[in-house]
Amino acid sequence: MASIHELTAAEIAASYEGGELSPVEVTRALLERIEAWEPRLNAMYLIRRDAALKQARDAEGRWRVQAPLSPLDGVPVTIKENIHTKGDPAPIGTAANEPAAPQGADAPPAARLRQAGCVFLGKTTMPDYGMLSAGVSSVHGVTRNPWNTAKNTSGSSSGAGAAAAAGYAPLHLGTDIGGSVRLPATHCGIFALKPSLGRVPVYPPYIGRVTGPMTRDVEAAAAMMNWLALPDARDFMSLPYRPIDFTAGLDELDLKKLKIGFLPDLNAGLPVHAEVRAAAQGAVKALAAAGAQVDELKTFLSAEMLDGISRFFEARSHNDFVQLPPERQKKVLPFIAEWCTWRAKSFTGRDVIQAFGQVMAMREAAVAACEPFDFVISPVSPILPYAAELPCPGNDPHNALPHIAFTVPFNMSEQPAASVNWTFSADGLPIGVQLIGKRFDDAGVLKLARAIENLRPDQKPWPRLG
Repeated sequence: MASIHELTAAEIAASYEGGELSPVEVTRALLERIEAWEPRLNAMYLIRRDAALKQARDAEGRWRVQAPLSPLDGVPVTIKENIHTKGDPAPIGTAANEPAAPQGADAPPAARLRQAGCVFLGKTTMPDYGMLSAGVSSVHGVTRNPWNTAKNTSGSSSGAGAAAAAGYAPLHLGTDIGGSVRLPATHCGIFALKPSLGRVPVYPPYIGRVTGPMTRDVEAAAAMMNWLALPDARDFMSLPYRPIDFTAGLDELDLKKLKIGFLPDLNAGLPVHAEVRAAAQGAVKALAAAGAQVDELKTFLSAEMLDGISRFFEARSHNDFVQLPPERQKKVLPFIAEWCTWRAKSFTGRDVIQAFGQVMAMREAAVAACEPFDFVISPVSPILPYAAELPCPGNDPHNALPHIAFTVPFNMSEQPAASVNWTFSADGLPIGVQLIGKRFDDAGVLKLARAIENLRPDQKPWPRLG
């Protein structure tokens, strides 16, 4: 048998059922894995060793009598810091919120995984307010990429991306409002699904905000979705509940019946790196060779739309920032403080409404551009991983979001989108491709992701401690 940290969620569950491994044995092994890697990665905000072992012992008892709560009973998971878990503080990545009080209840996604019997190993890191695509935080410090610790994980689910690549657990939970599960996925070589808005209940809900699984394999993410998509009345924006088995038929997608759009460039944001472009081209060529019809999709995104979403996010964060007393404002990461104030401090009501209008224009354009196709393939990030200490690729708070041009439109359009690792750069860094589905076709995106997983070139071994 492979080392425990190399096992998938399905393999772990099968080992519980067959009696080869126990939840306590797996939990202890993964806690040791975290202890060994953490001095290099800094991916964990909290490690709940005693509570995790208690949950593992409970799960072990259930498996002993063949009465698991779910196929994920006893399978370890990490949860992003901003997804509330009962008894744990959630400073939202910023020293301005420290000390943070323990939360009184699980957020909906955490509640569903607890209901499934998952073992909560702890909470993963994130940048200030989740408003950086980077692993830099005023309270957590710098989170590093296991493939090369001099490189960034991207963000804002920075700790989850690093933890998945390093084998901290088979399951991880992140959040995404502009690319925050997909960007760490491409830079850390893992799989992540941004569900359709409302598919996974969250609290509090907000435009574009979703919670999604981050795993090493598609099957594990699908298994998480079976629980994450259960209803929760706290999310007043959630979709009407439909019982969907996201693991069913994962290998049954007929590629010969698909019409796929290929979006190689947006002509907005950062230019696409040659190796990133080649990876996306490789994925669509493989799909075409398998029988899919592939047609190039011209850009639908304008510089005005991308600037509109930037201004909208700046205005939103500025509103939060100015409500802090001066002594707490000083604790916010200086980059974030400058980013959300440099022009938002002068915004008028008309400026904000115009920015929101561009967000709606982006939404309309994204849905319309994807309508002729069953799925769309694109790069995830236009760039390769950058220096770990940088809060954004260009380190410019006046132009902080040009690298999210491929991801943020599909938050605003509410479409499901995923990142699947395809290949590696000349320097050995992961490069993923983005898969976009029609609104609400989360199951279809998972099936296409599984097909890509099977078509892609041989993958490099996961990072190892040197």
